[in-house]
Order: sequence, then structure tokens, then C-alpha cells
Amino acid sequence: MAGTVAPRIISTTRPALAALTVALLLSACATTPPACVPPVAEQAPAAPEAPLVTPRMVAARDAVRSMVSLQDRLYRVAAPLLINNAELCRTQARSLLGFTAKNKWSYPGEYADAAEAVLGYGDTLQVSGVLAGSGAARAGLRKGDELVAADGRPLPSGRGAETQAAAVFGPLVSKRAQLSMTISRDGSNQVLRVPVTRACAIRVDLGNADNVNSYADGSRVAVTRGMINFAETDEAIAYVLAKDIAHNVLGHASALRNTATIGSMIDNLTSVRPDLSLLIGTSGIRAIPADMEAAADKLALYMLARGGYPIERYKNFWQRLAAQYPASVLNGYAAIHPTVGQRTAGIDQVVADIRAKQAANKRLKP
Repeated sequence: MAGTVAPRIISTTRPALAALTVALLLSACATTPPACVPPVAEQAPAAPEAPLVTPRMVAARDAVRSMVSLQDRLYRVAAPLLINNAELCRTQARSLLGFTAKNKWSYPGEYADAAEAVLGYGDTLQVSGVLAGSGAARAGLRKGDELVAADGRPLPSGRGAETQAAAVFGPLVSKRAQLSMTISRDGSNQVLRVPVTRACAIRVDLGNADNVNSYADGSRVAVTRGMINFAETDEAIAYVLAKDIAHNVLGHASALRNTATIGSMIDNLTSVRPDLSLLIGTSGIRAIPADMEAAADKLALYMLARGGYPIERYKNFWQRLAAQYPASVLNGYAAIHPTVGQRTAGIDQVVADIRAKQAANKRLKP
């Protein structure tokens, strides 16, 4: 799995099917009745009423659709960065299966019902995303597959199933090159042999807020909805992800004693209903020094090149971001990251070095 069985999903609904059977009862008159009373047809049972769809339910379903779509996009963009850079991720590289899974209880309150209505989720964990290039993808695992067992061990369902399943998968994946997984697809069980993939064990999550920012706490990356909308293209989203992955690999959150503060922010933003009041100002997050930002730029550019992303527009993206959301926007990216003006020369030099190595067919390693 990507990090843990923790962003992928075909939206379905479950229409209620009501069958009405009308029985006509015929009665005969007595031989000498005072009057023959016409038979009365028995009324068919009334069809069950459809549940009332309230504006709140509609809003919850729309929110789930939007979150799933954006999380899927993050997984897709992150896949080559995580899969192709295990060598550069150093101690944060792990043996993973390369998929995520959820059930209805992955969403709180009314959002659980929305996940059931929109995504077809129930108590059983379903594959919600598959990282391209991972062992799960090569084995043919698909979104919507229900997880039944791992190496013959039944997998949990119901509330807390994600966390419990991670405890099952973790020890198994660490000890072998492939894992036997029983899944249910189209109503029948089948067994897949899923190869273990060496990848960066960094979880990538959607931040449910409109401020233009992203956060890295040492093991996770959260990119806000506002940042995704600003970036627009997958290439630009990859620039954001790569730099935050680089900050994690280089241990910057820990060095700045930002881990707990940023971790709390990610916990908040990845909830369905984050507390937006926590986004006021810089939220107590210490600004990243210029030398750390330059080191993250360098590692990020190598990761992007190894992941197949173009790197020539990397600098232009950060210049555009700084121009539209300067450091004076206290809950924005530039408020806690040095301006690109301090990093321009370094970025140009790294791009030139990478291009020279590619032309000489040398390994892309900082």
C-alpha cells in the first residue's frame, strides 16, 4: 500500500427496487342471498417511501465526490515521484504494496452515508486508489475491489478497519517479495499475487481548505484544495509534491521542531470538516531557512526528473505563486517559505546539472 492502507473509485448509487403484486380475490354469492355484494379487491401494500434527500445530504455527497476526485488526482501525480525515487528517499523508503483502501466508516457522520450512496462503500474495505507502476497495479488490483484476506488471514471490516488492516499488512509486507491477497470482484472471490514495491513511504493527502499552501510533517504531505486549484496542471502539482517530499526526506520539519505543529495542521486539514480558524496567520509554523529551501529545491528537481516530469518550468511556477500570494498572505505558502528570488540562481544551476547528466547518460543522483 502507499504508506498505509490508508489518496483512488467509481461512483455508484443503489436504487431501491420495489415490486408490487396485486391479488384479485373472487368471491361467489350464496345460493339465495338477499343481495350479492361485489367482491372487494385487496389493496396492494404501499411501496416504501424513498428517503428524504435533504440539502445537507446533497452537500455531503457533493463534498465526498469532490474530495475523492482531488485525492485521486494527487495519487496519480504522486505515483512516479514515490515509485521512482526510493533510492533518493533513503531511510524513508519502504516495501509497499501500492494501494489505498477505505470503507464508509472512513468518513464521519453524515459523510459515511454519503460515501455509501456516492461510492458504494459499506463495512468492507474497498480499494480506493492504486499507484501506477506499483506491485498492486502490476498484479491487476482495481479500484472497487473488496479486500477479503491477506495471506489467508481475514481482513477487518467496519469501524476502524483501515487502521486494523494496516497492522495486518505491515508485518507481512516487510518479510516477503510478494503477498497473496484474496479480493472480491463482481461478486466472486479471486486470489492475486501482489509484488512488493520499494518506494518512498510518504503519505500524500488532500487538505480540505482553500488557502494556497502545502504542508510536510516528516512523513506526510498535505496539499490544500486551494493549492491544487492554483497549480491547475499535473506538472505544477508535481512541483509542490516533490518539494514537500524533499523536505520530509531531508528531515527539515524535525530540525525546525515543526513536526508536531505541522502534524496537527495536517490532521485538521485532512478531516472532512477542518477547523478553518486554525489557518489564521502562520499557525505557529516556523519559517524555513533559505539554505533548507535550496536543498529541498535541489532534491525535488532530481526527483521530478527521475519521475518523468519536465523541470524547465519549475522556477516559473514558484515565481508565479510568490507574485500572486506573497509573504503578506499569512496562511499562504510564501509566508513560511523563502521567496523564489533568493533561490533563482540555485534552481538554474541544478536544472543545468540534470540536463548535462541526462545528455551524458549518467545516473540522476544529487
